[in-house]
Amino acid sequence: MLGAISPGPDFAVVVRRSAVSGRAYGMAAAAGISVGVFVWVVATATGIAALLATSAMAFTVVKVVGAAYLLYLGINAWRAALRKDGELRLDLPDAARRGPWAAFTEGLLTNALNPKAALFFVALVPQFVSHGASLGDTLTLSLIALAGTVLWFLLVANIVGALRRVFARPAVRKTVNGLTGASLIALGVNLAVTGRP
Repeated sequence: MLGAISPGPDFAVVVRRSAVSGRAYGMAAAAGISVGVFVWVVATATGIAALLATSAMAFTVVKVVGAAYLLYLGINAWRAALRKDGELRLDLPDAARRGPWAAFTEGLLTNALNPKAALFFVALVPQFVSHGASLGDTLTLSLIALAGTVLWFLLVANIVGALRRVFARPAVRKTVNGLTGASLIALGVNLAVTGRP
């Protein structure tokens, strides 16, 4: 739970999607992030994430792709903040009209392309699953991580979604886009300069 609630790119994506596109889109992004966490826990418990942590080439590839994706999301948010458009109509889907599936994919990629998530789980999971753990133990731990992540990000999506009328104001929406864009760009740059431990 502490890992899920710590601020990072996942949080920025859920807040922006919920504020700009609505509760359903924020919940779809939260589901994508949760699937990403599930994948990382399974990868860690099976030793795959440890390969990423120890392989300079694999770590660098995931790091560069992840940083580029965060920069892409951040620049898009900034462009939305700078765009001169009218009042946001609450009955419309996201501006790109791509639907909740795009929000799910955005959440999944934000988490799955973050090698820091792999390092986090490589450090955390062995404390809870022994070396010779059964598949059932691994899946139980993965489901616990999935449930905690789902609960936290669904809570965030619903709180921000409930305040959507506030976020519908152009000045507030531009501020949210600007702040989340700046956060995602900063996180992308930070990821790009992160060295392998």
